Amino acid sequence: MDLAGLTEGYRALRETAAVLDLSGRGRIRVTGEDRVRLLHAMTTNHVQQLAPGQGCYALFLTAQGRVLADVNLLAQPEFILLDTEPETREKVYAHLDKYIIADDVALEDLAGSMGCVGLEGPKSRELLGALGAPAPEASHQTSGWGDRLVSRISAIGADGYRIFLPAADAPALMEQLRRHGAAPAADADIRTVRLENGRPRYGEDIGERFIPNETQLFHALHFSKGCYLGQEIVERVRSRGQVHRLLMPLRIETRVPPAPGAELQVQGVKAGEIASAAFSPALDMVVALGYVRDAHARPGASLECNGAPVTVAAARPV
Repeated sequence: MDLAGLTEGYRALRETAAVLDLSGRGRIRVTGEDRVRLLHAMTTNHVQQLAPGQGCYALFLTAQGRVLADVNLLAQPEFILLDTEPETREKVYAHLDKYIIADDVALEDLAGSMGCVGLEGPKSRELLGALGAPAPEASHQTSGWGDRLVSRISAIGADGYRIFLPAADAPALMEQLRRHGAAPAADADIRTVRLENGRPRYGEDIGERFIPNETQLFHALHFSKGCYLGQEIVERVRSRGQVHRLLMPLRIETRVPPAPGAELQVQGVKAGEIASAAFSPALDMVVALGYVRDAHARPGASLECNGAPVTVAAARPV
């Protein structure tokens, strides 16, 4: 283990609890009587079956089935809250707005008025309890905490929660969490741990080059919900088994992360490419996600990248 690489935030994400500043993420409130119908027809998951307090992870697709964005979708009694990556906030808003024609649907960009604080790590539930805050059990379940909403959502692919609250109150909550033992986690800490856990991120590992079947984000897909934008392509690929590359977690025996797009090879023949990579102090090697040709996309398969041995790892259960 590389002790020099163990920052306080990195260690907290793996061992205790860390606080994440998620103020840069997009937050869009969707209201109106037709909000459920519209979002059900525009995303890959089953929105119509969600009761208030429930939620899901879903994808927005282009008409050609390419991944336009991903979203955490949280159903509330009077609205649906969309939580997006910073890079896709404007794109998601414009995409939805384009398809609101005669629908009773209104969109409100809450980036300036609603803040978001993350709490992640194996002791995050315990810390929420110490503050008297709810800790929802199910993924994407949401509970009220005064004028705040607490939802079980993780950026690193392990135990984690997001607290949505008035933007002006976010700094005080972050300080309160730090006083109770949560260390601040930097973006680099979050990135490394999510790669250790095999958790992809839109903008790095997922983008409009790819269709959902290639990303293996099957928890974002509902195959019996009926039609949605891009559904025909997803279903055709699934039924015909036409996926030729799959996003897989990788372990690379080097300390130097390869650049995005670096070739994965088997006996000198291209077998895929790197999506994102980082050095893991805990594992003393590079952890990565990459798109691997279907013939090699299995745990334990051996490849090479820039001359370094690569092993395909098992995907962590969602």
